[in-house]
Amino acid sequence: MVKVFLVTLWGVVCEMAPYLLLGFLVAGVLHVFVPSRFYRNYLNGKGFRPVLIAALLGVPLPLCSCGVIPTAVGLRREGASRGAVAAFLIATPQTGIDSILATFSLMGLGFAIVRPAAALVTGICGGLLVNRLLRREPETAGAAVADYVDDTSGNRLVRVFRYSSVSMIQDIGPRLLLGLLIAALIQMAVPDEFFLRFGSNTLLQMLVMLVIAVPMYVCSTGSIPIAAALLAKGLSPGAALVLLMAGPAVNLGSILVIHKTMGRRFMLIYLLTIIVGAVTFGLILNNADGLLQFTSAHTGNCCADTAMHTGHHSLFRTVCGILLLLFISNAFAMKIFERFRKEPVASSCQVYRVEGMHCNHCKASVEKAVSQLKGVDSASVNLEQKTLTVQGTATDKSIADAVNGCGFEFKGLV
Repeated sequence: MVKVFLVTLWGVVCEMAPYLLLGFLVAGVLHVFVPSRFYRNYLNGKGFRPVLIAALLGVPLPLCSCGVIPTAVGLRREGASRGAVAAFLIATPQTGIDSILATFSLMGLGFAIVRPAAALVTGICGGLLVNRLLRREPETAGAAVADYVDDTSGNRLVRVFRYSSVSMIQDIGPRLLLGLLIAALIQMAVPDEFFLRFGSNTLLQMLVMLVIAVPMYVCSTGSIPIAAALLAKGLSPGAALVLLMAGPAVNLGSILVIHKTMGRRFMLIYLLTIIVGAVTFGLILNNADGLLQFTSAHTGNCCADTAMHTGHHSLFRTVCGILLLLFISNAFAMKIFERFRKEPVASSCQVYRVEGMHCNHCKASVEKAVSQLKGVDSASVNLEQKTLTVQGTATDKSIADAVNGCGFEFKGLV
């Protein structure tokens, strides 16, 4: 049984690895060569145009539901309209260049087209609703934050490699690995045609997926092997799409942070847009007969191959699979090192506890916001220990305001 599980897991890894590595590389190029001000310059003003551009810019960006929040708040502080911010918040975490390619690898061209299209349309709808319904609502106060930026010194190609193979995999590696493990377990343990027990009630399947997906914390890439495995067990394509949309776009943590930073009505529009949009596109997909036949056949064949064959992967896929596992292993090793690393703390430094940080985008946002305070000489975050070390004379209250303004929870001195 263990052997079957490992063979199945390795099959899914090899199937996704080439597309994931290419997606990570493209994401690194976008991160290094496209300055953050490029995004801000096109999101000012009201009306349809900033909303459309925000959704279009958000679709290829590889940001998770936690990392997108400080970025979106930073865009807001730079003058982006609330509608544009809503469109960015809704469209960005649902997909990315890496997850689009990985979706194609496991679920076929149909899903690879429908998924970013659904993210784009729901982002636009959510942005327009925010512009329409929140015109008279007062602005929500908060501190300025910035997009994630790594060290801008050194060779750009080296920075691309560092971001795509280290920083990005540190962010999504654990959730991607969890998704792969769950997918392999579903392949092995869940009976074939399991979801056909629901009969023709595909709407019930979608509602079940919503109940699972909304509170779940999964990235857009990590959700793919899970959805593919469930689809092979009889889940309807529409219900699989609901999982792919709602799982990455929203979770309990992001709901609370958006409520805190953007307001209750903004949060409700954000949440309802994702839920209604996921179900609507799921119903459309279930009724698109030609597309369904193509995607179902592709996924079924892919999952069958990964579960039943050993050693039948091409040399290229095998090398890509090994590279992906090496990158993920390195990310885990660095996280473990970070958790147990003890740095000397100068007498002029204070160490604070900060909750809600999950990725390098969160880390950079907190460090940037605190570093800009008067009296702060330096600020550094340890993600694994959830600590913020500040050197300088800034007051605890000003530091707390900066951290809370980023959408995270300041817990005081350690």
